[in-house]
Amino acid sequence: MLSFKKILMLCGLITTTQVFGLPQDSRRAGGIAVIPLAQNVTEVKYNGLPVLVTQPNSQRYAVFGIPLSTPVGTLELQTNSQPIQIEVKDYKYAQQRLTVKNQDYVNPKQEQLDRYAREAKEQNDIYTSFTAAQWTDFPHFIRPTAGKFSNSFGRKRFFNGEERAPHSGLDIPAPVGQKVVAPASGVVVGTGDYFFNGQTVLIDHGQGLISMFCHLSQIKVTKGQKLNQGEVLGLVGKTGRVTGAHLHWGMSLNNARVDPQLFLSP
Repeated sequence: MLSFKKILMLCGLITTTQVFGLPQDSRRAGGIAVIPLAQNVTEVKYNGLPVLVTQPNSQRYAVFGIPLSTPVGTLELQTNSQPIQIEVKDYKYAQQRLTVKNQDYVNPKQEQLDRYAREAKEQNDIYTSFTAAQWTDFPHFIRPTAGKFSNSFGRKRFFNGEERAPHSGLDIPAPVGQKVVAPASGVVVGTGDYFFNGQTVLIDHGQGLISMFCHLSQIKVTKGQKLNQGEVLGLVGKTGRVTGAHLHWGMSLNNARVDPQLFLSP
């Protein structure tokens, strides 16, 4: 006799990914591949760097972030056994045209570019780090603040008519001063007032899984601080390059910026 949970799975109302709290599998640029591993696979890498591995039950999974720059086609992960092939599918992201009054944010001066380069290196050092996880099951994520998602992740952006890199986070419009909380437990590994991102907090959730919160009006945490899910890390603002008050929520997995919505239950 089938269990109630098995019936729901067969009807498509829940999936094995949802049952075990893993992120949604979406094999596109900026998406996530959730890959069941054979018993003899003990190590998974991409370009020589480790990939997150979790075991929510008797089955082990690799959870791999697909970079936004990945073309359609086949991508390969290395293991201590056979390589893993991932088929990256086409996905049409929207376009966004924004008008920014402060020209420094559209065509920065050299000293501002130098500042950005220093800040980008500081953030990249965090994104490329790989720390031991404090969890066994993959962490469950919640929304970091209230508000309607703008579905802005991956949008090709034009500032004052000039093309820029695709948007690598999810914008949540919200009033200045609204609380922003940790979507999952972790350690604060970076805070700062950055040129483009404004006041920013970065949290390390373990195994190369990093969350980022930008344009804050206030930062309520310090570097090295341990945060539990739901604890306040800052307040919504409009600092840095913005056109209005909102939270920019970014997620990085194995140094790939991926769609934050894939970490939430559909």
